[in-house]
Amino acid sequence: MDIKEFVQTFAQQFEDTDPAEITADTEFRELDEWSSLTGMCIMAMAKTQYGKIITGKELKECETVKDVFDLISSK
Repeated sequence: MDIKEFVQTFAQQFEDTDPAEITADTEFRELDEWSSLTGMCIMAMAKTQYGKIITGKELKECETVKDVFDLISSK
């Protein structure tokens, strides 16, 4: 898993946000489309795409897309 591929996969979880707006440094909670449902999608993505389980608490501690990448990579 590399960061560029991860950012693209992460961006796919947002239906109305232009994927070009999302980078490794994006503070994803600042996106208009962010919601608890999107958070659930991110946790599901971690499990289905990468075989890693992350909790809501762990996701809450992340600020940027790279933070989520690092969390999943560390599992």
